[in-house]
Parts: sequence; C-alpha cells; structure tokens
Amino acid sequence: MNFRQLCISRRTVAVVAGLLGMVSLAIGAHAALNKRALDAAKAIGTEQAGDAATKPARLALVIGNGHYPDAAAPLEQPINDARALTATLRSSGFDVDVVEDASKDDMQRAVGRLTSKIKPDSVVMLFFGGYGVQAGRESYMVPVDARIWKESDIRREGISVESVLEDIKERGARTKLVVIDASRRNPYERRFRSYSHGLAPINAPDNALILTSATPGKVADDGKGQYSVLMSELLNNLNAQTSETAAGAESVFNKTRVAISRASDGEQVPSVSSSLSEDVRLAAAENAGG
Repeated sequence: MNFRQLCISRRTVAVVAGLLGMVSLAIGAHAALNKRALDAAKAIGTEQAGDAATKPARLALVIGNGHYPDAAAPLEQPINDARALTATLRSSGFDVDVVEDASKDDMQRAVGRLTSKIKPDSVVMLFFGGYGVQAGRESYMVPVDARIWKESDIRREGISVESVLEDIKERGARTKLVVIDASRRNPYERRFRSYSHGLAPINAPDNALILTSATPGKVADDGKGQYSVLMSELLNNLNAQTSETAAGAESVFNKTRVAISRASDGEQVPSVSSSLSEDVRLAAAENAGG
C-alpha cells in the first residue's frame, strides 16, 4: 500500500466513524424523546386515574313502563320520558341503565345492577314512569306483568320505592335522587273495596331528594304531549343549565313543581321531599368537581 492509498483509507475510516457517531446521536435523541413521551403519557394516565378515583360515581336507573295488559290502552309517555331523561343524564356524566316495559324480574335485576355499582360518595338517581299504587302507607312501582286483584297483591307483585331507597342507602350512596311519575289513575283501583288514590308519602332517607308528579293521595291526568307534564318541565329545567349556570338538584325539582302548579292553576301540584344535607348539581358542571 502506498502513501496515497493509506491516506484515502484513513479518511474513509474517519468518515465512517463520523457517520456512525451521528447515527448513534440520532438514536440516542430518538430514545430520549420516546422516553419523555412515555413519561408524559404515564403522568396523564395517572392524573386521569386520580381524577376518576376522586370524583364520585354518578349512577342512574331509569324505568319506563307503558304496556300493561290490564290497561285499556298503552301509556305512551313513560317510555318517551325514560329515553329523553336517559339522554340528558348521560350528557351530564351519569352512567345510566334504562329499562323499558319491565317485568318484576327485570326491575329487580336492574336494581341489583345499580346497587352493585354503588360506592361510598356515589350520587344515585332513580326514575320510574308508569303505574304506581300505594298499599300499607308505602308506594309501589308496578311492573308490566303484575297481576293485581286485591291490596295484598300489590306487596307481592310490585316493587316498593322505599325498599329500593333502603338498598341504595345501605350500599353507602352519598346522595339519593328519586323521580316517580306514577300518580296516574290506574286500572286496578276498581278492584278494591277500599282504595286510596295516588301514591303514599315517600319517606326520604338521609341525604335524599324525592320528586313525585302529584301530592300524596292525588292523581294526575296525562297530557297530550310527547312527554308527561312532569318530565316536560323537568327536562326544561335540566336542559336550561350550563356549566356556568348549573343549579342544585333541589332548585331544579322545586322549579319543576312550581311551573307545573302554575300551568295547571293548582290542579296538579308535584311533591318535593328533601333531606339533603348538601345539594348536588345535575348538569355537566358536576363533572368539573361541583
């Protein structure tokens, strides 16, 4: 090998070494970027998991029963009400289980699914639209497969609102919200010698808020609209809220009661019963920690 060839060989080695060094630096820089990206992703994931752990669960069971074999005609509004309320609650961050034309078994399974999800500090909402009957000073939600001929049948065939509330309370829910739109004249009343119209007063457990479509012992006639009178006003008040103007649930329920009472000239006056120790917002602002 002559001197010129030796120089060229050394230059080649130097170039190759330089290229290898650049490649090594590039690989190192890429690895560092990847590590930073992974670290950032882990941090975001941890933060989101922490937020999910600190925010109370928002759960709802929505039941709309319309097709009762004993009724002269189907109730159209309860199912429409259930679907509309479900959409509104889901947009507000609720995990909603909706059941339509539910048998007693369907309702019991739905209640079981609801209570299995409850954790301490959960906000839990129950809605029932359909026929309701009172017996023994308790209010019962009537499944579509109920066979009711005498008062004792109500206890066997129906689902007690108070018993569901007790189950929710025992699971440790922080706040219980209940809307019962079932103060209708039902097809069973003519079968009893002694009969009380409407629903019985529903006893609110600790930190609960209950809205019914009429005062205890009264019935409310269905309107002609797509939704019941109660649901129409409740949806108006819920959907009017924004993250900046979100009101508490007690305010929403009371506004609904007043609006219906005024619109009906006192013919239909919903009932609101509260034992809340702290109010809860129903709009999406609750997700932001309100």
